[in-house]
Amino acid sequence: MTKEILPREKISEKTIILDVGCGTGQTSAYIAEKYKCKITCLDNNEIMLEKAKKRFKSRNLSIETKHGSVERLPFGEESFDLILSESVAAFTDVSKTLAELRRVLKPNGVLLAIEMVLEEPLPKEELTTIKEFYEVPQILTVPEWNSLFQKANFQQINIEKVNLQFDESDLESATDFSLSEQLDDKLFAILDQHLQLTEMYRNIIGFRVFRCCV
Repeated sequence: MTKEILPREKISEKTIILDVGCGTGQTSAYIAEKYKCKITCLDNNEIMLEKAKKRFKSRNLSIETKHGSVERLPFGEESFDLILSESVAAFTDVSKTLAELRRVLKPNGVLLAIEMVLEEPLPKEELTTIKEFYEVPQILTVPEWNSLFQKANFQQINIEKVNLQFDESDLESATDFSLSEQLDDKLFAILDQHLQLTEMYRNIIGFRVFRCCV
């Protein structure tokens, strides 16, 4: 999906991009190779960052990595032209995160946030189960997200529901988990529960692309 929405932006070699919650760096590597621009990636998980560094080194990519929290970004004001946030803000104090993302964007900068949304009301018990499993403080509706972006002083907010058909044979677009050598069996049980919840609530827990301008 990120590959679908990025070409809509005016990205050139002069564009300065921040990828927050970058994980193992799959998206950052793709952007650096395709657009040849300056990109910085940030994550609060040091293991993820080490894997990202290995990915970049193996591809001979010069990408800066930063360890830190999206709620308190280690960057100065108006540092970036574009910020990409793939399922990150929902796992944080959203108000703090959006204020920080707004702070480090240049005038006319763009935030592309892909975030999960609550499509339909859920009984409190079920909602609590999902929140506790994913360790998220909240699951917001589209109007709630929109209100928080407005409070963070984003001037133009476009909300898009994207329906993509995923090609299982397209290895370039598949998620690269970059698995560690030693994995606890309980992690596979967690993944199995995730798949069950995804299937059970596939029409209730959705996502949107929020394009927010400064």
